[in-house]
This record gives sequence, structure tokens and C-alpha cells, in this order.
Amino acid sequence: MSKDLLIEIGTEEIPARFIPDAIDQLAKKIASWLEESYIPFDEVKRYSTPRRLAVVVKNVAETQQDRIEEMRGPSLKIAKDNAGNWTKAAQGFAKGQGVTVDQLFIQEINGTEYVFAKKEYKGQEVSLLLPEAIKEIIETMSFPKNMRWGNEDLKFVRPIRWLLILFGQQVIPVEIAGVKANNKSFGHRFLGGEIVIPSVDEYVPRLTEQFVILDPLERKERILTQIRELEREKGWIVPIDEGLLEEVANLVEYPTVLFGRFKEEFLEIPAEVLVTTMREHQRYFPVEDSTGQLLPYFITVRNGNRRSLELVIKGNEKVLTARLSDARFFYLEDQKLKIADAVSKLENIVFHEGLGTIGDKVRRIREVAITLAKHLDLDNETIKKIDRTAEICKFDLVTNMVYEFPELQGLMGEKYATIHGESEEVAKGIFEHYLPRFSGDRLPESKIGQILSIADKMDNIVGAFSLGKIPTGSQDPLGLRRQAVGVVQILLEKIHSLTLQTIFEIAVDSYERKGLLKRGKEEIISDLYDFFTLRLRSLLQENGIRYDVIDAILEVEKNDVKLVIDKANILMQEMENPDFKQVVDSFTRVMNLAAKTSSSETHPERYQQQVEKDLYRQYLNVKEMINKGITPKEQLEQLKTLKEPITQYFDQVMVMVDDEQMRQDRLGLLYSITQLILSYADFRQLVFA
Repeated sequence: MSKDLLIEIGTEEIPARFIPDAIDQLAKKIASWLEESYIPFDEVKRYSTPRRLAVVVKNVAETQQDRIEEMRGPSLKIAKDNAGNWTKAAQGFAKGQGVTVDQLFIQEINGTEYVFAKKEYKGQEVSLLLPEAIKEIIETMSFPKNMRWGNEDLKFVRPIRWLLILFGQQVIPVEIAGVKANNKSFGHRFLGGEIVIPSVDEYVPRLTEQFVILDPLERKERILTQIRELEREKGWIVPIDEGLLEEVANLVEYPTVLFGRFKEEFLEIPAEVLVTTMREHQRYFPVEDSTGQLLPYFITVRNGNRRSLELVIKGNEKVLTARLSDARFFYLEDQKLKIADAVSKLENIVFHEGLGTIGDKVRRIREVAITLAKHLDLDNETIKKIDRTAEICKFDLVTNMVYEFPELQGLMGEKYATIHGESEEVAKGIFEHYLPRFSGDRLPESKIGQILSIADKMDNIVGAFSLGKIPTGSQDPLGLRRQAVGVVQILLEKIHSLTLQTIFEIAVDSYERKGLLKRGKEEIISDLYDFFTLRLRSLLQENGIRYDVIDAILEVEKNDVKLVIDKANILMQEMENPDFKQVVDSFTRVMNLAAKTSSSETHPERYQQQVEKDLYRQYLNVKEMINKGITPKEQLEQLKTLKEPITQYFDQVMVMVDDEQMRQDRLGLLYSITQLILSYADFRQLVFA
């Protein structure tokens, strides 16, 4: 027999951004406990609103499964003496498992015999296990930020106000932070009230009657449906920001979409400012016409029904008017500030303790960017534009608009630079040097933006590493992983000729010349390689590259990002070829024997057998072709031509002969071939089924 299990944690309003992870955590915790406790169940349904986290587990067995476990004890050599009698070790093991020595049995594992005991576990009633388990699950949940309330020691995302825990129709007795579980829940804060839930299957319909849509996906769909109806009715286009949609869906229990308008004169402000004001401050959706031009309307979502909707619209319009008035004031005031004066103010803003001011940072960015540009042999005109862009790239940080909306940094810099007469390339570079700003963001298109983006991000990373602030585990308060991924993406997709070693040395040298390195240069560069290698590994995994292929490539190449990706993709294709295993086997045999020497010294004139001469000749041919600078695919094809001569060589030649001179000649040849093979990958890492 089975019953449904319902757990609802009622709280004060939870921040919308915390809800998805919180409900995911609760569902996973209860599912894991059921599995570990040998309690069968079908599925875990997740429900959440700003005031509750809830799961419904379908068809939970009423009794644990009976089970038998085989417990391994000491090896037979220890368990029995020479006379075949059970030793104290065996007797102690048997006693600990609740059996007699006569009940022990012997089983072989990997060539060694061990004694085992069988333990039988009788399944308990699940209703008796649930109280302690649920209490522990809830009390061990973690959140980005916690609260304590009253005299309670419990830390939770928000104060717990009620607990609804049912197993079928049975209330499970759990008490947390002074709140005792019962069969009651609460509807919408203003439209509903306290209700009794007689059984789990009544949970969703009873709450729906109380103006609570429990499923966040259903709330999102309701919001989208109502927005699309407005689009059709008004002839509007409403661009949907998925992040904003999810946040709004987690801000309401019963969504009702409405629209308002603002004065057309506010459209004189850049569209990005209007959209940011609506989205970030008010959680509004902007409205566009069919050409993508912003219209003086906004869409928002009310937590409730359509009662007195006109008053709600007027209230929202009043609040937005005040916000947009501030934005227009900031925008007009900022235009009075000269770029040179703004740049001088950067000298008074601390970048990071121990790393100087933003002004100091700008000078480092400028130096690194120019060095990178010269390394890429860019023309003098482009270098001048890079220098100018670097000089003023942070000036908008002192503007009112960026102070109010930090996410507009760079974008306002581009707007204001254009107003003050800077060239289009320089203005665009100011914006692009922040790209990519987040996962999935676009990359800088211009060479100016690409170089400055690398210079800026590397300055942040090297500065943090110099201070020993290297991300560990999940902690990355400075966002260095995101910035490193940005650098890798630019190297991969835009500037193929730059290597990690080049940018590491240029960025670290800039800090060293200014006496800002707090640790040794070589130590920092080594840490940078480790850090960026992890980013490369993650990028390869996201592209579906097998772990063994990743290991094979990164063992020998982690400097040229484009080359790493290309080689990995080529190897993935080769792994589908059944004949490739024989190639890898031949390479591995060469590399294993070559490990017995560290010298490539060999004398071809002393080779006695034709297969030695053939292998040496083919080695020289492949080496010559690779040195010509062929593509990675062509390089692997050349290496594969070594397979046959290697096979013939090992069929007819004994490498480890007694003659020391002959042995060294043969090992030297294999060592040289190994170095050629390792110029592509460490094929020993590859795993074949």
C-alpha cells in the first residue's frame, strides 16, 4: 500500500531569486532520504510561492522494504588460525553483526577470500520514520542569506509561520522553531484565508480556490498568456526577458497582468536607461512597436485579481514617473561633465586595497592593451584608438547614471563619449570592453573592444591572485571565474593568435613594474595556468567532450585555446573509428618504453635491421610535415602513418637488449617519436571500451 506525502513550509515572503534553488533543494533532500531509506515512491512534485515551499511525493510506500545486506569482515587468513579455528577477530566481527560464527560465510574478492555475515533488516512503518527525517531535512536546508527570529536558534531563509505535513490524511507530528505541523494552510494573503487540507489530493484544488497558484510554471504560463493577449489587442511587441519573467512569477501567488503608460517626453532618454529603470527597479516589461522602437507603455503583474485595477495602474504610473524623472535628471546632468574631469576623479576611487585607485587600474589596462596590440602587429592608427579608449574606458563610473544603475557601466560611457565627440570606434570600445558580462552574453566585435576586454579582465584576475584571493570551492566573490571564461571565449572565437602564456606574462609584468606583486611572479603564473585550465576543462565538458579526451589534450596543450578545442573535437571524431584503438595502442607502446630513458640520442648509421631504418625514415617525414605548420587534423593524420612501421618494428626488434649502445640507440629513437606524439596529445589517457 502507498500514500502521497505532502510537506509545506509556510514562511514570510521569500526573495524571488532564492525560491528556485530552495524548492529544488527541498525536493532533492526528500527524494534522497526516501531512496537511502529503501522507501519506494513514484515522483516528487514541486510547488512554491513567495510564502511557501512545498513538495508532494506520489505513492510513498507505507512500509520500508525488507532487505538483506552482506557485511564484509576480515580476510580468511585473519579470521581463521592454522588449525582452521575461528580467531578472536572473526568472533568479534560476528558479535558486532549480531550473528554466530557458524553463520559466517566465505567469498572471494579480487583473489582474496573474506568472511561475510548476512544482516536482515525488517522494514519499519514509514509514518514512524517521517517526523525525525522531515525535521532534519528542513533544519539542514541552506540559503544564500539566512534569518533568525525571536529566541529561535534555527537559521532559515525567512521566519517559518506554519507547517502542513500530511501522509495521506495523517498529520505527521513535526515541530520546528516552535511551529507544530497540522493539516492547515493559508490562501492568498488578501484574497484567501486559513483552510483545512483533509488529504494530500485536496492540496492543490483547495489552494487554487484560495487564489494561490502553487505551480510556478503555471504562473509563468498565465503571465505569458495575458501578455500575448495584450499584444494582440494593442498591436504591441513585448520582449520577454526570461530572468525577469521567472522573478515576477516568484513574486506573486495569483498573477494578473496590467499595463500603464508614461509621458512620451521620457522617450528622449536612451532606451537602455528606460528599460533598465523599468526592469531593475519596478520589475516591469517594456513595450515596443513592430520596428523595435520603445513605446510609452509598460506591463506589470499584480499579485491578486482584477478588483480596483484602475487604482493599481495609477499607483504604478506614479511610481514609474518619479523613477523616470530621476533618470532624465541624471542623464542631462551627466552630459555637463567633461570626460577629462571625469577621468581625473578616478584617482580618488579605490580599486582594491593594495592595488591602488581606479586611475591606477586604468594606467595598467592602457599599458597591457598597447603591449597586446603591438604583439598582434596592429597598425599605428588602431593602436592610437586603443590607447584613447583605454585612457577613458572607466570615466562613466563617476556619472550619476552609473552610480544609480551600475549595470549600465560601459553603455553610458559609449553614449556620453559619442555626445562629447569621441570617434565611433572609441565609443564602441568603451562599451565592449565589459563584454562578455555574464554567461551567454555577446563577445566584443571590434579589435579595440576585444583587446581592452582581455586587458581589463586580466588586471582584475592578476590583482586578486597577487593578493592571494584565488577562488576556492563555490566561493568567488569577485567573479573571477566569469571573467576568466570571458578571456577564454575571446581567445577562442576572436583572437586566435594570442596564447595564455602571452597574456599572463604581459599582465603580470605590468603589476611587477609598478611594484604591486605581493607574491612571486612564477608562482602567480603557475596559479593562473591552473585556474584557466579548469575553465578550459569546463568549456570542453560543455561542448560534450569526453573526460579522457580532455585529459589527453590538456596534458600536453593548455596554452593555445583554439588549438585545444580543435584537437579535442578531432579526437572525439577519431574515437568513433574502431581502427583508431590500434593506432593508440602502438603510440602507447612506444611511449611506455621511451619512459626508460630521458635522452633522444640515437645513431641511425648503427641501425642493423631494415625496420629500424624504415621507422626512423617515417619519423623524419612526419616531423618535417608537422614542422611546416599543418592543421591539427593533418597533424594527426601524419602521426597515424607511424602505426604500421611501429608495429613492424616491435614485431622484429628487441629494444631492451644487453648491448648498452644498441639499447640506447633504440630507446633514443622511441624517445624522439614520443616527443613527436606528445606534440599532439597524451594518447595514454584515452579509454576504449
